Amino acid sequence: WISGEENMKIEEVKSTTKTARVSAHTHVKGLGLDPQSGLASPIGSGLVGQEKAREACGVVVDLIRSKKMAGRALLLAGAPGTGKTALALGISQELGPKVPFCPMVGSEVFSSEVKKTEVLMEHFRRAIGLRIRESKEVYEGEVIELTVEEAEDPLGGYGRTISHVVIGLKTTKGTKTLRLDPSIHDSLSKEGVSVGDVIYIEANSGAVKRVGRSDSFATEFDLEAEEYVPLPKGDVHKKKEVVQDVTLHDLDVANARPQGGRDVMSMMAAMGKPKKTEITDKLRTEINRVVNRYIDQGVAELVPGVLFVDEVHMLDIECFTYLNRSLESSLSPIVIFATNRGVCKIRGTDILAPHGVPVDLLDRMLIVRTIPYSPEEMMQIMAIRASVEGIETDESALKALGEVGTRTSLRYTVQMLTPARILAETCGRTAISDEDIREVDGLFFDGKASAKLLASSEGYMK
Repeated sequence: WISGEENMKIEEVKSTTKTARVSAHTHVKGLGLDPQSGLASPIGSGLVGQEKAREACGVVVDLIRSKKMAGRALLLAGAPGTGKTALALGISQELGPKVPFCPMVGSEVFSSEVKKTEVLMEHFRRAIGLRIRESKEVYEGEVIELTVEEAEDPLGGYGRTISHVVIGLKTTKGTKTLRLDPSIHDSLSKEGVSVGDVIYIEANSGAVKRVGRSDSFATEFDLEAEEYVPLPKGDVHKKKEVVQDVTLHDLDVANARPQGGRDVMSMMAAMGKPKKTEITDKLRTEINRVVNRYIDQGVAELVPGVLFVDEVHMLDIECFTYLNRSLESSLSPIVIFATNRGVCKIRGTDILAPHGVPVDLLDRMLIVRTIPYSPEEMMQIMAIRASVEGIETDESALKALGEVGTRTSLRYTVQMLTPARILAETCGRTAISDEDIREVDGLFFDGKASAKLLASSEGYMK
């Protein structure tokens, strides 16, 4: 006799919550503004401090939502590690998933295959959304009758052709008999539709979809591999509105790809074409014309999104002149630039300009300045980062991190968290103390300390 306890099997159910990697800006969930007044709270949505910059970005978000800011530009300027990228991500979180947000770095435009202006244009088109509303007429129900009516072949001979298909559909509200085109017969036989199946037919395209077998036949056989579905509710003939979100770049790519014939040559051409090719201006103009026609008819609406260009000083004079023109076009997104440079040379020229951007382009921008963080703000940021990364910290450790941050940089202190946790775990503690921070600071150098060391010696080459 074996006791029941020994045979009992207990399994832990694994959590279904999605685990995502923690990145530099995972903690940013928005701009942290008061919904009524629009004022920034000292700590909100993962952002700390920078109240003026956050409030300015809040105004920009309202402008974007009211679709009043297409073709405008915003420049986030400030020292490294003052939260420029975090603000841009905050704007994208505030706008929500329906508004396209396309981030890029200034150095992305330099490609050996594609022109600089083409790369910029592609990103511009990615940042403009199009919301297409389409009303579909659908016939849905359980098949109660399915007859194929044949006629004499008009070409003579003994063959017969299908003249039409008669199909009866039933829902909870009633039944309807439809007389369908013979071309739908192929779709019905392909889906394997028989009496007792639940199907729906799209009136516009004639597409047929078999949903499953009606659950009134569920006890028909003992062993079944069928999926049973309930009888559809409502009328047989329904109107559904389908909303589709696409970007202009999606439309460009869909139309740029040659549809190709069935012959060997076109197949070979399609196979040997993985190279990135340019989309011509002619095609884009044609697509713009179609889009404008849709907008005039009220079928579609334009959703100007956000193009975020980080390290804008990396662009050269050709890109800047192209941006001047692109910002003035009717189909233009809101562009947010970010840079940490002061007065420096415009790339490709010997002219000095503020932020490395030509003055005529600076005139088109609203400039938001980010200021360095105070030690208290750094401590609060470190506390948020520690909770996101799941690291326990003492109050003394946060204070030590704030001191290190003022001497070095915020990015360096954020990177110290994980090594400090490993040291604490080695010593058998769960929480990080100020001793761990000091030990990590002694083990590693920050950028400023390393530069100072190099300046005092003659470099490493001796």
